[in-house]
Amino acid sequence: MNFSPMVPVEHYFKNYDTRQRFNSYWNQINEVLKTNPERVLEIGPGNKTVAGYLKNQGVDITTVDIDKGLNPDCVCSITELSKHFKESYFDTVLCAEVLEHIPFEYVEKALTELHYVCREFLIVSLPDSRISLMAMLQVPIIGMKKIALKVPFPVKHRFNGEHYWEIGKSGYSLARINRILEKKFIIAKSYNSPENMYHLFIVLKKR
Repeated sequence: MNFSPMVPVEHYFKNYDTRQRFNSYWNQINEVLKTNPERVLEIGPGNKTVAGYLKNQGVDITTVDIDKGLNPDCVCSITELSKHFKESYFDTVLCAEVLEHIPFEYVEKALTELHYVCREFLIVSLPDSRISLMAMLQVPIIGMKKIALKVPFPVKHRFNGEHYWEIGKSGYSLARINRILEKKFIIAKSYNSPENMYHLFIVLKKR
């Protein structure tokens, strides 16, 4: 399946790197490095902030995107990775804020391709539209504590030119997403960062 870029290249360079997005970068980098990989595949590198940092840490990283204007190492669709890479070639695969950019009926195919190229870990992040509640508490001796909670509030998703679906929207519950992920992977960890509750991070281990 071939898909077309949804935004111009300039989208990733002008007013893109907000404070919340840098928090997302930090979580992506942190989760990848914790897997202690030698070879990493990043799907959808954007402006290559994450890829550049990992490369500086000595990680052998390959980038993939359908938009050749972003100068990825490989121009291809997430649904055709097996045509370009060997099975289990990458220790860890990072797929952050990508899956929502393809129609939901292709998500399982994409996960099959991600499963094929990854040897051990897949790290994904997805937009999470559930209502976010967060409190910060200053506790004596213990220090600052952040409490975050997501509350379901399903509304119908309307395609906005970029996202075909989002977690928490009607028909796309987290439980449904987890069931699809668990067909190919074991969910090792799942969390929303208090600094950016809109992104849900899921660390998956290959079955």
